[in-house]
Amino acid sequence: MNQKVKTARLSIFSNSFLIILKVIVGFLSGSISIVSEAMHSMIDLIASGIAYFSVRISDTPADDRHPYGHGKFENISGVAEAILIFLAAAWIIYKAILKILHPNPVEVIGLGIGVMIISALVNIYISRRIYKVAKEAESIALEADALHLKVDVYTSFGVAFGLLLMVAISNFTTSPLVHYLDPVIAILVALMILKESYSLFMKAYAPLLDESISKEEIDLIKILIDKHCSETVKYHDLRTRKAGNFKYIDFHLNVPANLSVKEAHEICDIIEEEIKQSMKFSEVTIHVENF
Repeated sequence: MNQKVKTARLSIFSNSFLIILKVIVGFLSGSISIVSEAMHSMIDLIASGIAYFSVRISDTPADDRHPYGHGKFENISGVAEAILIFLAAAWIIYKAILKILHPNPVEVIGLGIGVMIISALVNIYISRRIYKVAKEAESIALEADALHLKVDVYTSFGVAFGLLLMVAISNFTTSPLVHYLDPVIAILVALMILKESYSLFMKAYAPLLDESISKEEIDLIKILIDKHCSETVKYHDLRTRKAGNFKYIDFHLNVPANLSVKEAHEICDIIEEEIKQSMKFSEVTIHVENF
């Protein structure tokens, strides 16, 4: 089992643990912000499951039906996760509005604060581990999973702060307006989640349209090719695209007509090797032309 799969599985275990805690405390306390966090963790669990299966499939070698490999499974996973996050945010806003219309006091606040802090600390540790592996493997599915958990850290601390604020204000007033803090915080949590879903959707969806790799990476490729160009050796029609963590690069290389096939291919082999050494997970195709 490779590192990507192990890391995705770790996320499943941590989310399952946090869901149980949040659901129990959420219903005991009557706090919609804690229940909304439990819902967020449920979506995170589904997303972690999608990420787990997508990284397993994406590493499957190319076959007759998928000659370019299975990298885009990770992008599909990212799009699915973004949609799930959006639906979770919509549900949270709906429940929070209901509570604003029909407010009720929050009980067992101390326990709720404790659970939110535990959730934040667990997710800080897990998200850092996942993000490290995601960067090393250039995995959009794991990066999406880490992003889920990173937002969970912010929202958990936000809910804990809101509950703490309710306790502090309650010491000075008995106004029922205090109870509106809980659903308002839940809505703020949902807005953060909506922003997360949009960013993730755009990043995961672009490679499905065969969008080129980043400008910085393209500039690096051009520098590496230019090293081997001269008045008689030139290139054109450089194209790039990305599928999962794999980068596909192709271009045409013009060489003199008197250059042998062996000599032309030696130049191509050197360029290809330099690009692969400078850019992980890259596949290079060079079309040789005579002039």
